[in-house]
Amino acid sequence: MAQRVKAIILTGNGTNCEMEMAHACKLAGADRYDIVHISELLFGEKRLSDYNFLNLPGGFLDGDDLGSAKAGANRFLHAPIAGADEMLIEELLKFISAGGLILGVCNGFQLMVKLGLLPALGGNFTRQSATLTYNDSGRFEDRWVYLKADAQSPCVFTKGLDTVYYPVRHGEGKFIPDSAATLAAIEKKNLAVFRYCDADGAPTMDYPANPNGSASAIAGICNESGRLFGLMPHPEAFLHRTNHPRWTRENLPEEGQGLAIFKNAVSFIRSGDF
Repeated sequence: MAQRVKAIILTGNGTNCEMEMAHACKLAGADRYDIVHISELLFGEKRLSDYNFLNLPGGFLDGDDLGSAKAGANRFLHAPIAGADEMLIEELLKFISAGGLILGVCNGFQLMVKLGLLPALGGNFTRQSATLTYNDSGRFEDRWVYLKADAQSPCVFTKGLDTVYYPVRHGEGKFIPDSAATLAAIEKKNLAVFRYCDADGAPTMDYPANPNGSASAIAGICNESGRLFGLMPHPEAFLHRTNHPRWTRENLPEEGQGLAIFKNAVSFIRSGDF
């Protein structure tokens, strides 16, 4: 029997892309797509165990102060759930152990990295081994970029994708691993799901095609299971051809390229491959 897809889109403390992510889940065919404020998790009014697809949207989480998403990570790590003898991070780790999918976009990606959920080499979800920091340009980048997908990646979200075109809007999107060994492991295990590339699909470090100077042009990574995926560009901002900056000048398909990320997630859950 096909699994029901129950998506939770977490909001609060500055995020502002939750409506777009919920709409993406709806268009992708999710049976349920609830926008939930993080306070509802902390007060025990909602439980992650009621869902199988967690969406962490972008925006300006905690005002992007004190290091982008670091305050949000500390909230997960140190905030107890009311009426329960556990921290929010413990519930999140149970969600992962149960096979749930997690998609983090922009601030959501930063949150996953600073929690230690990505790249989580060797299945260690409690140690931060990379960061996302200030763009090399020294400015907030609001532009569209090409991304090259790694066909060998275990990521369940990007199956069948090659080169896509998504918008970025961030001031701290430069991906930096904590060591050359960490970067080598990411490369060896094909965890660098998306790389910034030129219009021909060749990965590049050149600005502005690479808008932030990320190591090895990395725009998004997954963990070794492929169920946890984070990226700086916004797939939820390209769900329809009219989202494209040149939609009046180019003959584009009705469906925006970003929707494929969510369709892949829904298909994977519905197949029951947990």
